[in-house]
Amino acid sequence: MTRGTNIASAASFSEFLRARGVPAASGRSARRDDGSAQGEMEGAWRSGGATGGELAALACEWYELPRRDYEGMGAIVSVHDALSLQFLREGFALPFRDDEGLWLAIADPGALDVVQAVTLALGEAPKLCVLAFEELDLLFEHIAREGRVEARTGDIDVAHADPDSIEALQDLARGAPIVRAIDQILDRALECGATDIHFETGREELRIRFRVDGLLRLHETLPRHLAPAVISRVKILAGLDIAERRLPQDGRANITIRNTEADLRVALAPSMYGETAVARILLKDAKLLNFGRIGMTAVHRAGMDELLREPHGIMIVTGPTGSGKTTTLATSIGLLNDPSRKIVTVEDPIEYQIAGVHQTQIKPAIGLTFATALRSFLRHDPDVIMVGEMRDTETAQVGIQAALTGHLVLTTLHTNSACDAIVRLGDMGIEPFLVAAVLRGVLGQRLVRRLCERCRQPDPDRHDVVASFCRSEGIAPPPERGYFKACGCAACGGTGFRGRVGVFEILRVDRNVRALIGERADSGRLLAAGRASGLTTMMEDGFAKAERGMTTVDEILRTTG
Repeated sequence: MTRGTNIASAASFSEFLRARGVPAASGRSARRDDGSAQGEMEGAWRSGGATGGELAALACEWYELPRRDYEGMGAIVSVHDALSLQFLREGFALPFRDDEGLWLAIADPGALDVVQAVTLALGEAPKLCVLAFEELDLLFEHIAREGRVEARTGDIDVAHADPDSIEALQDLARGAPIVRAIDQILDRALECGATDIHFETGREELRIRFRVDGLLRLHETLPRHLAPAVISRVKILAGLDIAERRLPQDGRANITIRNTEADLRVALAPSMYGETAVARILLKDAKLLNFGRIGMTAVHRAGMDELLREPHGIMIVTGPTGSGKTTTLATSIGLLNDPSRKIVTVEDPIEYQIAGVHQTQIKPAIGLTFATALRSFLRHDPDVIMVGEMRDTETAQVGIQAALTGHLVLTTLHTNSACDAIVRLGDMGIEPFLVAAVLRGVLGQRLVRRLCERCRQPDPDRHDVVASFCRSEGIAPPPERGYFKACGCAACGGTGFRGRVGVFEILRVDRNVRALIGERADSGRLLAAGRASGLTTMMEDGFAKAERGMTTVDEILRTTG
């Protein structure tokens, strides 16, 4: 009998992971209410404490189970029909049959509830084998692609609609072929992990691209005559005027994709050959993460914890659109959330639903803006206020008033670095003495693509490039270690990357920085003062992650400049 069938062994497995250098995972996934270590492997994987391959090897050693790999699973016959595919995917388990009988490929053999559910559903106990977390992710993506009836949208049998006939466009956009085509595009975008869908009308075709891991990739092209119908369908989803094709329009919709609720934010704009549309997908059931999962090192986590312990003042998260600022703020709110605090947020849109937190969605059409909602919140006796974005001077002024009156305010700004956030506040008309009085710290961040662990290769030539660049920038060169480059394989779709990880910098507003703010110093002097207090830039953090094989030097330079 293997250890995998012994319930009592789970707690000892936790000690085994610690002995092998896997740090304890934080959060609810790390340990269940019964005190067992079930779920700790997933917590360690998601927090970046160990790779999926490393954890799979440790699980095989401890539970004395055979190891399978992604390539060796190509000819298996999965038997998942008796179970919810979503349940199996969340449990990182896949039942299958081969010449030796019924098996259950699982990433965490200690997940006994998953094993018992599969056994009950299939009517027999499967033999266990171990696959890495990311390998099971890939298998489920393959099953989803194979199981979905792919519509050849280029073969949609519709008549060429008169582009000047609004009634004809409405009928075509509501017809089954176009509705089905858009549904399948949304479904595929969710499966790929896309954050945006771009519908771009060209001279001879309608091009559809997905933004995945921060970069656009072509999904498919449709015949040019389908563009008005497809764009009209997107307008109908977002509640926009399909007759208006000369002016930009913005709208939103709440949709359900594969049992997943999402907020769709749509922007339309005219172009030379017709209209283009961009639909941003924001999942409503996104799960709160921890700072380790989003890529923060121990130093940056300690800095964030220190900022969040401030009783009042403003803490700003800065970066461009799509850099993960909202995720960082929601993670911070999750850490602050306890019954002793009154926490209120004003957001556009609400991406993370947090129990115990009063969250408000702004509605500019009826006058509910960031500034008006923030003024109202001050009469609700809050301890912590989160403002989704300081978009204008009025919102910034009300936020500063809240910080001056004893509230901790968390917010975001669109700037290139932590130091630029201070310059941006001055540009918005906020007096330097007010900024100096209320600002406690600024977190700058970017998201860089994470290297595929299956195909990455050593890149010995990159150390000289990094050393030369560091000397030119006045940065201390990192120690000579191994860097990696992207190659591409079937697991990562030939890109060499899979997923993203954050790079960060934290500017603490100490006495020296506060004095420079009062002098209206530029970002260069602020950066020098921050370095004197221990600030490491996003580029330095990125180079450190590249040394650990998490990303490439080229990716760091592309993202951070």
